[in-house]
Amino acid sequence: MPTETTASPSGGALTLLSEEEIMFRDAVAAFAEEEVRPRVAEMEKAGKIDPALLPKYFELGLMGIEVPDQYGGAGGTLFMVTLAVEEISKVDAAAAIVCDVQNTLVNYPILLYGSDGQKSKYLPMLTSDVVGAYALSESGSGSDAFGLATRAEKRGDRWVLNGQKLWITNGAEAGVFVVFANADPSAGYRGITAFIIERDFKGFRVGKKEEKLGIRASSTTELLLDNCEVPDENVLGPVGQGYKIAINTLNEGRIGIGAQMIGIAQGALDATIKYLQERKQFGKPLAEFQAIQFQIAQAATDVEAARLMVYNAARLKDGGKDIVREGAMAKLFSSQVCERVTSLCVELFGGYGYTRDYPVEKFYRDAKIGTIYEGTSNMQLQTIAKAVLK
Repeated sequence: MPTETTASPSGGALTLLSEEEIMFRDAVAAFAEEEVRPRVAEMEKAGKIDPALLPKYFELGLMGIEVPDQYGGAGGTLFMVTLAVEEISKVDAAAAIVCDVQNTLVNYPILLYGSDGQKSKYLPMLTSDVVGAYALSESGSGSDAFGLATRAEKRGDRWVLNGQKLWITNGAEAGVFVVFANADPSAGYRGITAFIIERDFKGFRVGKKEEKLGIRASSTTELLLDNCEVPDENVLGPVGQGYKIAINTLNEGRIGIGAQMIGIAQGALDATIKYLQERKQFGKPLAEFQAIQFQIAQAATDVEAARLMVYNAARLKDGGKDIVREGAMAKLFSSQVCERVTSLCVELFGGYGYTRDYPVEKFYRDAKIGTIYEGTSNMQLQTIAKAVLK
């Protein structure tokens, strides 16, 4: 594959990208500027994604980046997903997570574990016009992801699911859901099984939408399963192997969250640098004060370090390597950096930074979720410790 050594769009350290990856990254960056940015303020105010934006994701191929072209996808890589999520997050993290979840948490497990029939049915839907969602969390099983209360019972040629899922990203827009339930509670986590559920299945309902601190345009909902009937052919992977599917899927998903975090941090930093070059105090731009220059230099270094960790984990995954440790490290560090950098950006804007007339307060609010979803920072530390001390 032809390669080119190119500076990152924000002028950071040199990164080796193929010509295809450069073109893809630039196309997504243009999309984010032209289609997403004009909608950000209104989507934030309304607390939902503009429905007119979703078809544009599909048209650009952003909802099936890793899916082979035989199913309508782009036949790309996790690294390309990373680039896409990063570029959109520089503009709006809520808009980016729609694409991220679709690729890393929905398409990925269906592509990897789905039967030929499931892949032939659902992947063309998910790459053309249907949004997907991933449903693992419950009120009593967050970090303890496998303490599921949702139950699945086999009845003839179908399964009946009962329970409640919480904090489901894309819940309001999704038409297809990857849902985890325990089919054999006596076996503990070894009874957990994955199912593909369509929105109109009998007994399935999307519940309330959460009001959140950040990524407000991204829908976060509850799912209600009241004797939800699921055909036997919609069991994803072997019965009782849902825990393996969930873990493997989240390993990939953490790379997407890392990409989101470096995008948020870079977006905030870019806006701050522009402000510092324009804002004058004591007769000169703030950017000329050495104390401020040093803070920006440190922030830029931290963001670049996080970017390289995320990129490295994505490259390793695309190369077929185990990324349990690297994925956890990338998510942990990028979310820490994102919090620090966005907080600094608010401070450097002064009083303006605390108002909604300027962009950095939104970047700051959007940053917080990175330490929580798809595995809290404490869970990442536990994963890293196990890998390092084994």
